[in-house]
Amino acid sequence: MAGSLKQSQAVSRLAGHLYGFLPGTPHPFADQSISFAGVARDLGLGKYWSGGSKQPAITQLLRLTLEQQPARFCDLILQAVIRGMAYRESKGGPITREEIDELNGLVAEVGFKIPDLHDPEFLKSLPRNEPPPEEHEGVSAETLHALREHFGTVLALAPGPRGYEFERFLNALFEAHGLAPRGSFRLVGEQIDGSFQLGQDTYLVEATWRDQRVGAEELGTLAEKVRGKAEWSRGLHISYSSYTTEGLAAFAVGKRTNIICMDGLDLHEVLNRGLNLEDVIGRKARRAAETNHAYVAVRELLP
Repeated sequence: MAGSLKQSQAVSRLAGHLYGFLPGTPHPFADQSISFAGVARDLGLGKYWSGGSKQPAITQLLRLTLEQQPARFCDLILQAVIRGMAYRESKGGPITREEIDELNGLVAEVGFKIPDLHDPEFLKSLPRNEPPPEEHEGVSAETLHALREHFGTVLALAPGPRGYEFERFLNALFEAHGLAPRGSFRLVGEQIDGSFQLGQDTYLVEATWRDQRVGAEELGTLAEKVRGKAEWSRGLHISYSSYTTEGLAAFAVGKRTNIICMDGLDLHEVLNRGLNLEDVIGRKARRAAETNHAYVAVRELLP
């Protein structure tokens, strides 16, 4: 079955959410079943596991299972959770109630519901993710909760009003982390523009929330704007729907990047893990300096 664009985006977000549940392929001497490759093999879906880079491989496994064997899709998710619980317990970081709640929401976006993951007794048994206040580095638990609620409001809106609410959310997010944008972010057409100061660097910001992933052309437009400013200028591009693999590859060819990128999964990570936005941007900038990659997922920078 060929999925809709919305369903395809939900699968990509689901892959990102499952990323930390299991290793892609385990150490040769470890239990081979405790991995995404092992789950796929045991469910007869091994031909859909490509190996290589972990997140694209998980995305392909989910997508091809959905398209070719949709009746096994829920089994695949459920086994990833069951084995992920054992794996995460062994690592000292158990799967939390919040992670399962978010997982259930993403599965619903794809068009499914897994009863076992909605069982009240199961949900009640899960530990809750309640980071101590110091982990938020200045962002109070109350403010963090309000930001999560605000982001959920944006998710529920239609495309028209969503742009304005996304603008308000970004202003609230940056202000909460001490990165108040100069004159606030503002919506121009379908795009949100602004700037902020981080250390000695001024960042020009462009943000968008469209159904389509962003390609090289739009990244190049922001990069050209940055090149036309002072030497200490940089750029931050935010695309909720993320970026095309081809676009990121094309953008990196033959020129040094002066921008970094964030997507919806990165925003989820900042909110759900209580990460410091200044630290996230700093780590992305450092990785871009080291690799010339404008986009590196937060889960790769902060596993």
